Amino acid sequence: MRVLGVAALTLLLCASCSSPSSPGQATPPPTTPPTTSIPAAPALRVLVVTATTGFRHDSIPAAQSTFASLAARSGAFTVTSTENLADISAERLAATDVLVFALTTGELPFSEAQKRAIIDFVMNGGGFLGFHSATDTLYDWPDYGRLVGAYFKEHPWTQRATVAVEDRAHPTTAGLGANFSLLEEFYTFRENPRPAVHVLLSLDAASVGAQGDFPLAWTQTIGRGRSYYNALGHFPETWTDARFQGQVEAAIRWAAGR
Repeated sequence: MRVLGVAALTLLLCASCSSPSSPGQATPPPTTPPTTSIPAAPALRVLVVTATTGFRHDSIPAAQSTFASLAARSGAFTVTSTENLADISAERLAATDVLVFALTTGELPFSEAQKRAIIDFVMNGGGFLGFHSATDTLYDWPDYGRLVGAYFKEHPWTQRATVAVEDRAHPTTAGLGANFSLLEEFYTFRENPRPAVHVLLSLDAASVGAQGDFPLAWTQTIGRGRSYYNALGHFPETWTDARFQGQVEAAIRWAAGR
């Protein structure tokens, strides 16, 4: 018994000596796995063209202000607005992610080199956005008509009406619900774009006492690029409407592939 007691005491002392809490022995600090930071995506570069050679909308300043405020609020993109067509060149577009024609009208005097640069920009992956009278622009340039999706015919209804949301899963229509009411100048087009584009919004014809199919917003793929058009935006109040601003911001991101 005495031998066993000594042996047990010896084992206890050895265990105490090997314990990390023994006096004079440092406890190693806990290891923290290294953290990896994901760099923020660079801000998208948006070039907004508001030049006109035909009718000039009073809502152009509101459109320019909306793009600027959305850029400042989100931090996701920067905006340059211009009416100087000399700003449209292959070199300038090489430093652009999304080109916007907002409320443009008429036969803008682009050179053949500028036209080629615009088409090449989108075909090679750039984004294009058109708003309202972007379809009342460049009738003599068929490639532009294909880029924007349709040409303006007339605006038979300027009133409050119901807009139907046909694709509620698209980023630009998130949160709009099945439909919404809006005071607008509603367009019709020379040819119905539906066969060639993906329709997002359309006019509820019954809400204006009419019958027919009247697309209002759509998307399409052009080469490796993306094109988005929205026929709304006639009034300044449309541009300050949170529902419309949400569509504008989401369209910029979508057109840029974000």
